Amino acid sequence: MNVRITPLDGKLPNLALMRLASFHRENGDQVTVTRSLTRELGEPKPDVVYGSAIFNSSFRQVEDFRKQFPDAIIGGTGSGNWQTVEEIIGQEWLRVDYSDYPNCDASIGYTMQGCRFKCEFCIVPKKEGKPRATSTILDIWRGGLHSRKLLLLDSDFFGQPEGAWRKRIDEIRTGGFRVCLEQGINIRTITDTQAASLASIEYRCTKFQRRRLYCAWDRLRDERRFFDGVDRLDRAGIPPHHLRAYMLIGHDQEETIESRLYRFNRMVERGIEPYPMPIDRKQKDLMAFSRWAATGLYRAVPWKEYRG
Repeated sequence: MNVRITPLDGKLPNLALMRLASFHRENGDQVTVTRSLTRELGEPKPDVVYGSAIFNSSFRQVEDFRKQFPDAIIGGTGSGNWQTVEEIIGQEWLRVDYSDYPNCDASIGYTMQGCRFKCEFCIVPKKEGKPRATSTILDIWRGGLHSRKLLLLDSDFFGQPEGAWRKRIDEIRTGGFRVCLEQGINIRTITDTQAASLASIEYRCTKFQRRRLYCAWDRLRDERRFFDGVDRLDRAGIPPHHLRAYMLIGHDQEETIESRLYRFNRMVERGIEPYPMPIDRKQKDLMAFSRWAATGLYRAVPWKEYRG
């Protein structure tokens, strides 16, 4: 068969689609992986088409893709379809094909899946259920001469049983791995022991250059718990300027521009890098605030002047 696989959004390699590519190639199929929403010149007519959308804001890409490929199987949290890769290729197929991402030298995977919490804006608990350990570091690492860079997609690393996360930390540390916990750690519940374990490993940004841990402060009412976590990490040896905090904006009905700026400024004062994430990318004010922060303009231009 001719198989077409299309990531509809996201900058990072799509692990689910990489598993699909591996499955079909090892079964003798011709696989084309492309970000193009339309059939390209010279591209064979596909017998099977897959697409994946991670973000709800990708609804237009999903609609356009469906117009071009009406029979496409489109999954991912941004697609409106919760069909999983496991339902297509089976639970036992865990192999991953990196060949379509030659510039990616990291090994990608999950040490756990699921989440302890039930945040109303997040579908992870509904989709993945309760937290559980799934893989060791050696299960994820490509091995051989491949780099010792790990991109972990865990939604709640410390939500897996303590014995499991302790083993993963030990595997990272003793194996000399650099690790990016790109989905973030839950800073509101971090303990001194967990903070010390993070300080003991080479945590990095998604490009594996800067020392960076990812976390979140989504609601003003979590202020005390958020900064308690910041202080715990600081005492363990992880300074606030190593933190990037995802900052959900536009979700809390009680949020005002004043409370939004308060959250933002509190983090900046501590040296934390806020990363605003609009709940609705169609709202111009939310997108403007995100651009003002992401471009670093806030350092030179106050919000009121930026908005005129």
